[in-house]
Amino acid sequence: MFRTRFTRRLPAAVAVAGLALAAAACGGESSNNSAASAPATTAAQLNPQADLSKQSVTITVWDGYTPKELPEKAKAALKISNIEIGLHDTNEKAMAKLTASGDSGVDVAFVSGQYAQALNDAGLLEPIHPELIPNLANLYPEATQLSYDKGNKFSVPYTWGTTGLCYRKDLLKATPTSWNDLLNPPAEAVKKVTMMTTERWLALPAIKALGLSVNTDKDEDIAKVKELLLKAKPNLLGYDDLTFGEKLKSGEAVMVEAWDGWCPTSEKNIGWVVPKEGSDLWVDTMVIMKSSKNKEAAHALINYILDPEIHSWAAANIGYKVPNKAAMDKVEIPAGSLLGITPAELLQGESIIDLGEAATKYTRLASEVAAQQ
Repeated sequence: MFRTRFTRRLPAAVAVAGLALAAAACGGESSNNSAASAPATTAAQLNPQADLSKQSVTITVWDGYTPKELPEKAKAALKISNIEIGLHDTNEKAMAKLTASGDSGVDVAFVSGQYAQALNDAGLLEPIHPELIPNLANLYPEATQLSYDKGNKFSVPYTWGTTGLCYRKDLLKATPTSWNDLLNPPAEAVKKVTMMTTERWLALPAIKALGLSVNTDKDEDIAKVKELLLKAKPNLLGYDDLTFGEKLKSGEAVMVEAWDGWCPTSEKNIGWVVPKEGSDLWVDTMVIMKSSKNKEAAHALINYILDPEIHSWAAANIGYKVPNKAAMDKVEIPAGSLLGITPAELLQGESIIDLGEAATKYTRLASEVAAQQ
């Protein structure tokens, strides 16, 4: 199976129109911030009968996150004059591209959920016109209840997942059940565990172990999180967002913090668990820029991607679930595969949402933890 090694790093805040745009991708509920209170953008009148041959679409997306043949296939199917793919390797780079000027030249952007929320709050997104995307009907009902954008008013979910513990069944004496098993590992796992460096995910194990919200911005909470992370640091093999799966396979690591799609459970000795304290739900989305001069073609492209034959590619090739029931029905899911996690199970995770200027607290937290010897 082809596995794209891209990074979903979601660190520092990005200022847009006076708003600080912040941290990691996800859906679910939170009391700290509410996308429902965000100012709605004004929908332009679009023409369902527009001549798409007079429009072109420029996309920005993570490398390998869509099929290489997508531009040519979509161009032929939709009669769009041209489709250009631009790449970003982090949400931050995408945001810099999208917010650098009044018109970024991008029509469709792939960004994580809370980044879509922040772009919408800044008035930079075109509302989704559902009449131009009939394949929205393929989405799971749960995919319309993501807290950063209830009802998919300004974004369309592309992939989703959660974070947990990926571990070697044969090298641990007991199955891990808690984030504390990572933060204070058993003797056989000391110096053989890894955590993520991405700011909000670096904090996630300690936050959940302390019974806090992943969206807390209280100074006293973050101080407690820092203390717990610093206590955990001497027991770590290191911080790793990309190669933890390979470290597990080799036995260099025996337990790691991992995104579900990158936990290599196809290996018979590798297991996965969402700790009892709970976890997150992250979502990567497709949005249309308000500055786009090709809005009808942009909607047509998103509709094309939501076709089950097209959207199922992401699950089969990236290893992440897609929030598209018709597409997932086409995916052969091996026994024990994490592709079998249900939407209901995913929605038990807590959303990591845009925290505005408070996101800098997590940037500072990550820097201070990294600097501590």
